[in-house]
Amino acid sequence: MSCYLLPAAVSRPPRPLSQVHNSHSMGPKQLLSSDDVEAMIADGKTIVIYENRVLRLDSWLHKHPGGKKVVFHMVGRDATDEFNAYHSDEAKDMSRKFQIGRIEGVWKNFVPPIQGGFFRTKDLIDEAITFPGGSSSRSSSISSGSSSDDIRTRYSIIAPKRHDSFGSMTDSEEVQKVTVVSPSVREPPASTELMAEYDRKLVEHDLEKYPSLDYGTQTDITNKYRELEAMLRREGHFKCTYWGYGRECVRYITLGALSYYFLQIKWYLLSATCLGLCWHQLMFTVHDAGHRAITHSFFWDNIIAGLIANYMTGLSFGWFKSSHNVHHFVTNDPIHDPDTQQLPFFAVSTKSFSNIFSSYYNRLIEFDAVARTMVPIQNLTYYPILCFGRFNLHRLSWEHLLIGESPRQGQAAWVRYYEIIGIIVFWYWYGYLLVYRQLPTISARIGYVLVCHIATMPLHVQFTLSHFAMSTADLGVSESFAQKMLRTTMDVDCPAWLDFVHGGLQFQAVHHLFPRMPRHNFRAAQKHVIAFCKDIGVEYCIYGFVDGNKEVLSKLEDIGKQASIMAECTNHMKKEAMSGLI
Repeated sequence: MSCYLLPAAVSRPPRPLSQVHNSHSMGPKQLLSSDDVEAMIADGKTIVIYENRVLRLDSWLHKHPGGKKVVFHMVGRDATDEFNAYHSDEAKDMSRKFQIGRIEGVWKNFVPPIQGGFFRTKDLIDEAITFPGGSSSRSSSISSGSSSDDIRTRYSIIAPKRHDSFGSMTDSEEVQKVTVVSPSVREPPASTELMAEYDRKLVEHDLEKYPSLDYGTQTDITNKYRELEAMLRREGHFKCTYWGYGRECVRYITLGALSYYFLQIKWYLLSATCLGLCWHQLMFTVHDAGHRAITHSFFWDNIIAGLIANYMTGLSFGWFKSSHNVHHFVTNDPIHDPDTQQLPFFAVSTKSFSNIFSSYYNRLIEFDAVARTMVPIQNLTYYPILCFGRFNLHRLSWEHLLIGESPRQGQAAWVRYYEIIGIIVFWYWYGYLLVYRQLPTISARIGYVLVCHIATMPLHVQFTLSHFAMSTADLGVSESFAQKMLRTTMDVDCPAWLDFVHGGLQFQAVHHLFPRMPRHNFRAAQKHVIAFCKDIGVEYCIYGFVDGNKEVLSKLEDIGKQASIMAECTNHMKKEAMSGLI
């Protein structure tokens, strides 16, 4: 492994923080305080800070092309870097329509409600001002995992939904009053305490390894990241090199033609392999279009993504975009990042050993009997299970389109129908015309489908490779976007002539910093990112493909051992309890 240094992403060059904080000319002139914003969020409003402008996005949630959950993760936070990294200049200009005020000075982020943040109503804030010390001064000081030796009242809102007492979501927008009793003495089960200690050590390790989370240090990282983005934009790294896609199309056509040729001469195994490899390569372009990194046009990039993902490969690019956007905002968070929620087969954090409520899937993910069996051996089953990963993507695609949260209003409303038609077309040409009509026997059909899907396994390895081995610690809302992206993501080293195999995903750190940058420019941008990392003192991790796989397997093995230890501890406690009853 080589370690250099680096931070995160933007689009139109944003102003340095010093200029942002001194601006008085943006939108409505109303000056809002932190207490004002807190009270609005407690009242169920979706409030986001962008370049010191206060945006209320309630009316935009159901129209947001990237899904509403990614917005929820920015509630109460300064989302300037995240917003700029994923949006066009037109979207930035449109944000002014939602401005309801502005702030001045240093903004201290709240913990978003969807992540467990608690917010005081206006009455409670006024009461705290009248009687100092009677209530917590900021919601961000109370997290869902906190404990104290007192009794206090909390107000919890997940705009526009909230958790009920059983962890499920309700549609009520009323403020929920919850009395939390925290006894002075607490004796958690030994296995739970053991895992908590393991997780605490990971957090301590990251706090020692990475720059301080104080405002000055993180602001310096943010400013330098913005300077890097502006420099890369001036040098043309955000302009798409269409000749690169010309080479891609030659590769796609070649694999497709070979698959058809082998099918005609009845070499079914080779035909299925070539078709699966074609699907594998095609999804790299879907990934690019999902980030609007090809034409930078919402309409045309969606047309390209849907044509390839839905019509040619049978997967929903809308599901991918919704899930992938959240992954980019809360990378490697075991509770909020859907890419880390792979139970019952894989766990990359001991947090998964508890029954966690997934904020993305909106359901409880249980560490059940199957998980207790599979996770301890996950380093051995990693590659075999990934061979069948594509079948799960078909399930998630239909779930997203039929009962999911595809935008039903706004400019993206047509996309859902375009996708549904596309998947129907796919199953007609692939399922009926190819598999059913062209293959002579049931065994040949089953074998063909299996080989097609297994041949795409390298894509699943590629998606997990750059994250599974990296940090899953939550360092809080003070961490800059750039530092978080670098801490949770690694690059994979390979010769330039092998870039097509990885599809640009080997430059994951570069991509997470600059998601709208076309992938054919990643290699040229990498050297600037490395220099940037050295400048700010953030580790830039890059492994060779073999070493990267070793790191992932080592992480899976370590988490698996922790699962075994917890199981042994739990069984021992059960035996002691039983012996005490006899």
